[in-house]
Amino acid sequence: MGDAIKIKFKNRNTVYGITGGIAAYKAPFVVRGLSLLGMNVDCILTASALEFVAPLALQSLSGRPVYTKMFPHNHQQNYEIEHIALADKADIFIIAPATANFIAKMANGIADDLLSSTVMATKAPVLVCPAMNVNMLENPSTKENLNKLSSRGINILEPEKGLLACGWDAKGRMPDPERIVLEATRILTPHDLKGMRILVTCGPTCEDIDPVRFITNRSTGKMGAAIVEDACLRGADVTVISGPANLAYAPWANVIPVRSASDMLKAVEDNIDNADVLIMAAAVADFTPSSLSPSKVKKGDKKMACLELKPTKDILLSIKHIKGKKLFIGFAAETDNLLENAMEKMAKKSLDMIIANKVGVEGSGFASDTNTGTILLPGSSIPFECIDKAVLAGQILDLARDKQ
Repeated sequence: MGDAIKIKFKNRNTVYGITGGIAAYKAPFVVRGLSLLGMNVDCILTASALEFVAPLALQSLSGRPVYTKMFPHNHQQNYEIEHIALADKADIFIIAPATANFIAKMANGIADDLLSSTVMATKAPVLVCPAMNVNMLENPSTKENLNKLSSRGINILEPEKGLLACGWDAKGRMPDPERIVLEATRILTPHDLKGMRILVTCGPTCEDIDPVRFITNRSTGKMGAAIVEDACLRGADVTVISGPANLAYAPWANVIPVRSASDMLKAVEDNIDNADVLIMAAAVADFTPSSLSPSKVKKGDKKMACLELKPTKDILLSIKHIKGKKLFIGFAAETDNLLENAMEKMAKKSLDMIIANKVGVEGSGFASDTNTGTILLPGSSIPFECIDKAVLAGQILDLARDKQ
């Protein structure tokens, strides 16, 4: 998540409840992740949680008091009623790890300590992250309690499968802190794209020469990944068709991996009927080897003295006839005649929008965190210079939303 995301969450208030499971050792990393987004984080620890994590560590990372007692001898802020004051200030309430015991208390309305009383009093959205032994997780009472919470609108982040503290390799692990922070940002983000089905192509394609070698381009998929993340955070149903890219997409997206330009074309054709918006952010190869050698071409082989190429099929031109009322958005990465080339592509491929971005210059294009160029629409243009790709992603999706 880049600086654009941080701006959205600066000074938002998180109340973070920590219960007594071994996964509490991850809590400082959750606090750190939330704090890096500019959030104010107030931690509440149960008595059992104090056995696993020190309040001083959390206080040092958050820069704020840590709450542990329902009836403290010295109140943190002007003798306020802490479980009510904390409940009222929360923009989001996170409980991670959430033990089977605490989940049972929440589900059955028990408020016998500071954390259970505060979460009962809050009107903020609540995110619960269960973490426990797999047998405890699969116990009928735990399942019933989680279903109760879910039916009341509580957000449940499913535990992951992996090595548990007890030595079992099974479901029950608390998700990584980065995943919890990302889920919190999704909950806090207005879902203004809810109901919109977006198909995004990302990354480069690789065109094989032989089983060892291939030709490709400099795309890293960063621009497409930024679009995917912002669209998911805003509630869209997102499918990603990704060429080989060394990055992780937003966890809510359906990712379809492909390799070549022909693979990507087929994947687009197979999925376009279920999309309202197509965003072609991939850098699809314009050329592919005329033939694929079934074995490695040896260094001394004269065949490699000249590599014969043939054009790939243009994806947007190939599906132009089925566009209908769908919104088609393209990208034009150019080194010269940026606007002229982009406008030509826009007209030729019947695009509703094209993002012309300058490549080959510092701070723009492939592998960069920023972009420079112009968004072109019928009858208008929006220039941008050296802006964060996350910001550009938001602008593109705003325009797509307004056109739907």
